[in-house]
Amino acid sequence: MAEESYLARFLDTCRYGGIRLYANAFIFLLVFLVLAIALPIGALAVLGPLLRPSKPSKAKNATYESGLEPIGDARSRYNVRYYLFALMFVIFDVEIIFLYPWAVSYHTLGVFGYVEMMIFVVLLLIGLMYAWRKKVLEWM
Repeated sequence: MAEESYLARFLDTCRYGGIRLYANAFIFLLVFLVLAIALPIGALAVLGPLLRPSKPSKAKNATYESGLEPIGDARSRYNVRYYLFALMFVIFDVEIIFLYPWAVSYHTLGVFGYVEMMIFVVLLLIGLMYAWRKKVLEWM
């Protein structure tokens, strides 16, 4: 009996249910993923109201602000500058998150990885220059 080639064995496996078994593995993974998400959410939704203490009172329902009686409307408007600063922080914080793995594997990536990261950094610098020109970074 002659030795079968790898390709012939693979084709026989596919013919006799190998691909079906491969698809079944993904079905099990999908079922596990759904259960991993649904069970904790369901447990919190069902058991939370049953187990927590519920003794409402007038003092518990009152508005609390640092131990003082609230003064004025709680829905005051915030200046947009705070949001812009927060957004700039998040953008450059994510940049550092992307730069760290690149710096760790710099030698294995070669020139292609260097060029890609420089394009990324240049795009971020263009955004920073735009924000600087629009005076987003000036506090007062």
